[in-house]
Amino acid sequence: MPILDEHSLDFISRSPEQTRRIGMRLGGLLAAGDLVCLQGELGAGKTTLAQGVAQGWGALDSVSSPTFVLVNVYRRAGDGQFFHMDAYRIESAPEGEELDLVTMLGEGPLLIEWAERLESILPAERMWIQLEHVSEEHRQMRFAACGERYDELVAELRQSMFGVS
Repeated sequence: MPILDEHSLDFISRSPEQTRRIGMRLGGLLAAGDLVCLQGELGAGKTTLAQGVAQGWGALDSVSSPTFVLVNVYRRAGDGQFFHMDAYRIESAPEGEELDLVTMLGEGPLLIEWAERLESILPAERMWIQLEHVSEEHRQMRFAACGERYDELVAELRQSMFGVS
């Protein structure tokens, strides 16, 4: 586990199940207002990771990619909503602005697949996760924190995964 600095965490997932479990660990740490941005080519594991994040957060609903509806909203027992956006079909940042990200962030965590398409309108503080296809089963994952809250999340995730802070 290379620790490049306290703002990032690199990891190679060896299976879709491991990617999902890492997502579950992250999801268990998320609160309303948290923004998680996923970037990676088709098949890099974005939706698999997103499924784990939503499950770890406590989503009661099954999680699927919102490619055709743009945003899926999941709920959990007791309170809150989890927003899962897929920006693949969004043509421009102004089109993305119409989705009212601020309201979503006020009501729950927001995870965006293909977030690079909306980067110019996203808050500066966020977690950015780059996923790369290494081999059939292996995925390189880089968690990068932008802002104090996200430094805390990376530290908590590192602690959860490896027992070190």
